[in-house]
Amino acid sequence: MQTVRIATFNVNSVRSRMPVLQKWLSEETAPDIVCFQETKCRDEEFPAAEFEALGYVCNFRGMKSYNGVAVISRTQPDEVSFGLGDEPEEGREESENARVIRVRFGDFNLVNSYVPQGKEITHPDYPYKLCFFKRIKKMFETNYTPQDKLLWVGDLNVARTPADIANPKGKENHVCFAQPVRDALSDVMDWGLTDIFRLHRPGGGEFTFWDYRVKNSLERNIGWRIDHLLATKSVAENSTQVIVERRLRAEEKPSDHTAVVAEFKL
Repeated sequence: MQTVRIATFNVNSVRSRMPVLQKWLSEETAPDIVCFQETKCRDEEFPAAEFEALGYVCNFRGMKSYNGVAVISRTQPDEVSFGLGDEPEEGREESENARVIRVRFGDFNLVNSYVPQGKEITHPDYPYKLCFFKRIKKMFETNYTPQDKLLWVGDLNVARTPADIANPKGKENHVCFAQPVRDALSDVMDWGLTDIFRLHRPGGGEFTFWDYRVKNSLERNIGWRIDHLLATKSVAENSTQVIVERRLRAEEKPSDHTAVVAEFKL
């Protein structure tokens, strides 16, 4: 077995975040695999050369100013696919392919997703979000088993429990905390997935997203934990630690999210 570090990071525009990323990924403890969400650039504009200079190979699918997922890794995956593998909702094929990337390294499977935020409870994107989780579960049921080595990561746009929000009171109708969306994520996890973060960091007060619109949100630690690493039993049992790279949120011109890194013996 070897130690492998895997990170999830909603970069909120990969090109805007390159100074932060180049500094972070040049460190000795840089992750072996990084899963990005919200890259917000067309494929021909993805900064692959910059990541390749740091020793990574890149697989990505994006759109102009919207969505976008990528996996950069020290070795090329054996298999790469995009989307949920089913019939896309009408008019959303391009965006769905830019929301999910699945890669396989030998017998290890990695799914990186950017789940729709939902906008408002009354907005059509909210039922679409709930359906998206059902389709993710169907994807797992169709392509994998709970006995497989599988890690699902990404910005899932759900705070699972009150401990995952700085101020949960009054958030009962928020699209990232309303009970139906929490139930939707729990239903997917019931297929056979463990929250790696809570396995190693059971306490509250640690978040992955601090809203730009809330004054001094990072300094006041007014945040949400909506970026997740969820694993099947065989992968969870071989996880050794989880680190929230809070410092990246404090860099100049940061994303509103930060990276979460998990370490595994694989």
